[in-house]
Amino acid sequence: MAQGTDGPAETDTTEATAETTGTTAGPASDGRRHPWRTFRGWRHRRPFGAGLAVALGGGEILLTQRASVSVILTAGADSLIGYVMPVIMIVCGLLIIVNPSQRLFYSICAVLASLASWVTSNLGGFLVGLLLGVVGSSLAFGWAPDQPPRTPGALRRRLRPGRSG
Repeated sequence: MAQGTDGPAETDTTEATAETTGTTAGPASDGRRHPWRTFRGWRHRRPFGAGLAVALGGGEILLTQRASVSVILTAGADSLIGYVMPVIMIVCGLLIIVNPSQRLFYSICAVLASLASWVTSNLGGFLVGLLLGVVGSSLAFGWAPDQPPRTPGALRRRLRPGRSG
């Protein structure tokens, strides 16, 4: 009976040691990917940075709308549209990330909302949110999903003298 209780204890310590040392033996090495690598692969297949810039620009404009009364440049009936434009920017930024096939439409809507925030939302969040929105929209508009990644020497090899073709 003493051997029956020692057997599972040794197996548990072996699995715990394998987990702490990072070695994988047995069922843990079934081909699962690390969550960060999965996220990285998902992120590289879409205009993630562009959508993030648009969403952050909208968030910054929303924060400036909530500034104290001495900082706010517009107030009254105009202030409702001051909240609508940054919300449109945030939604467009998230949609650029989630649905990259429609990125052209979302980037046009986001750049229009960014430019409209100049008039409606404290000079576009004191220019910071406006610039983030315009730059992010431009990046999303110019993103090309089917292009192979560029390497620094590829252009030099193509333009090398003495090579035809």
